[in-house]
Amino acid sequence: MTDLRLEALSASTAAAANSLTLKPGQEQFVQPTTYGVAESDVKPSSAWTRVVLDGDRVVGMIIGTFDEDNAEEELRSAIWRVNVAADAQGRGVGRFAVHGLADEARSRGLERLTVVYEPGGDSGPEAFFRALGFEVVRETQYGDHFAALAL
Repeated sequence: MTDLRLEALSASTAAAANSLTLKPGQEQFVQPTTYGVAESDVKPSSAWTRVVLDGDRVVGMIIGTFDEDNAEEELRSAIWRVNVAADAQGRGVGRFAVHGLADEARSRGLERLTVVYEPGGDSGPEAFFRALGFEVVRETQYGDHFAALAL
């Protein structure tokens, strides 16, 4: 995977992005569709949606938000979703996507990137985010971890 690039989600990449298949057991860590509806209510214009392409193939997707004026500091620069195709995992696709979002946050003058995830054994996202340098800052009332990456 040497030809990775980020592109804005478009009509030509949306179907492939929606069809990304995760490894067995990972589906439980993907936020339900209802979260997506709530996310769009936060501030739709703040969403930053990109697909990761390897050549012409969509191998991942990242959705983040930039809302520098949000009253909740934790929502000013955050990852909403990261999905990587099962056969592309372990090859740097997710890392590439998160680094792209972090670079965008830095370019906007933001000092940290946040994420909320459900911890959960070997198939959960915790090891991935920790390997990228995210540190848990608190636990939510639902038991999810709130983590931050200093930029």
